[in-house]
Amino acid sequence: MADVFVSYARSDKARVAPLVAAISAKGWTVWWDPEITPGQEFDDMIDAEIASAKAVMVVWTPTSVTSRWVRGEAREGADNNKLVPVRFDNARLPMDVRAIHTTDLDGWNEDAESAPAQEFLHALGAMIARAPTTAVNPAAPEAAAEEKAVPRFTVCVLPFTNMSGDPEQEYFSDGITEDVITDLSKVSALGIISRNSAFMYKGKHVDIPKVASDLNASHVLEGSVRKAGGRVRISAQLVDAKTNNHLWAERYDREASDIFALQDEISQAIVKALQLRLLPKEKKAIEHRGTESADAHNLYLMARQTHVTGQESDVRSAEAIVRLCQRTVEIDPDYAEAWALMAVGYRKLREARDGNADDGMAAAQRALDLNPDLPEAHAVLAQLHLSNGDADAAAKEVAIALKLNPDSYEVNRSAGRLHYQQHRHEEAARCYEKAAALMEGDLNSPSMLISAYTALSDRAGVRRAAELALKRAEAVLARDPNNSMVAGYSAYALAALEQGERAKSRMERALLIDPENLNMRYNFACALCTYLGDTEAALDMLVPVFDTITASFLVYTKADPDLEMLRSEPRYQAMVAAAEERLAGSGDGEAASG
Repeated sequence: MADVFVSYARSDKARVAPLVAAISAKGWTVWWDPEITPGQEFDDMIDAEIASAKAVMVVWTPTSVTSRWVRGEAREGADNNKLVPVRFDNARLPMDVRAIHTTDLDGWNEDAESAPAQEFLHALGAMIARAPTTAVNPAAPEAAAEEKAVPRFTVCVLPFTNMSGDPEQEYFSDGITEDVITDLSKVSALGIISRNSAFMYKGKHVDIPKVASDLNASHVLEGSVRKAGGRVRISAQLVDAKTNNHLWAERYDREASDIFALQDEISQAIVKALQLRLLPKEKKAIEHRGTESADAHNLYLMARQTHVTGQESDVRSAEAIVRLCQRTVEIDPDYAEAWALMAVGYRKLREARDGNADDGMAAAQRALDLNPDLPEAHAVLAQLHLSNGDADAAAKEVAIALKLNPDSYEVNRSAGRLHYQQHRHEEAARCYEKAAALMEGDLNSPSMLISAYTALSDRAGVRRAAELALKRAEAVLARDPNNSMVAGYSAYALAALEQGERAKSRMERALLIDPENLNMRYNFACALCTYLGDTEAALDMLVPVFDTITASFLVYTKADPDLEMLRSEPRYQAMVAAAEERLAGSGDGEAASG
């Protein structure tokens, strides 16, 4: 289910699409273009989507105001106090919604930074923030949802600041923030601002009253984390948004092995400060975690950070993920999340190096055996099916994962890749936008966004994604200038920004540092071909890639729009034919025919 339901007349689709792109760029999911034949099934879907959406945006035009469907959807949104209307061409609004403030968009010029765009995006943000989010709790019976009380307070948990003096510890402070958000979302009397919205403020100077006003939060929790050796120090404070006074503040200095107990104390202290009563089942839910081992949890967070910052087919990144997760499950064999992430590492390894290697299916199945409702396990299973050429099975797993947790980073990244390979670039862009917003250290999603927006001929989207990718890459290179993988990301972004000389300079430097990185060579070929128009250099870059390409990666290259300019080149065709012949001879050619 999506954050924003967009109601519009089908004939207005071309002018609605840029609005959807602007909304998606904020990290919100959008339901707007169903591929389903009208009928009872369509009606049921509409009802369900409007009921679950956090905001209903109606696009009024001279055409849509005459549509009984649009008018009905607008009334439904208004009745549920979630309507955010906009209009074009000074359309005459239906009488029953004229009292609701409507943003005129005639002058927005498809610019997300324009005043009209900022007005409706702000209205949507306030509406979305007003809708409390709850963590997925597969262990809880569905009937429990009926017993859930209406939240008395809405809390925004700002990203805890990493005070360790080591940027590499960022994964740990982010992990604590996420755990606190998850814990508090299990308290029925609390509404919790989504992680996606809260993490927009990461690394920024924060005016707490303004944050609370923008997100419609009654309270804001902020804190810092300092980890050194075997100890961790956490400072946290809860602020009343109306008075800007501290309701509670505390500093904890503990052994790192006590991190779970410390997080429980923070959650319970907040509940007490707000004079709420923690129900027994809520206390039990807070104390229930994927693992009881702090060491296993720390290793898992490290592995996840490696995945987030790594490229899709980078061998060393994949090997590190597998090693860390193997050590994690040695400590706790029942840690489902670690098994699912191990499957991600195996998938990357198989795609990058050896088509006959372990594909991660056993690890993914182990995760599902331990927790059948783990969205990340379904997400990686989707990618395994996709690598094996079964797009239908992949789509089913993605649908399950999105239903379980539409705000999961891994789920959105997996969905994005599925849509990208199926040339559904609008859907791919929407998923990658959300993934990029969910994880500050993610370099892969902004880079995939560049390509998706290029396929959509959306120059504004390309520039916005390239600027984000470059900004994140430069932040890493400032402290680690010899990081070839990140230099590769920056080169791709620079090429998309039409800074050809800087892009080629970065490519040369990265290849001097890491000449055997074939995934990086592939990305450079894409940049040279699509953005710099140098087909010969692109083909030269691809020669060693196709000499060892795996079947699943060959399928990906055939679907990649970044290589479209090369399809008619005899050298490219010869490389593909040679790779297919080699894979057929090795017994790994079945998936290469896709």
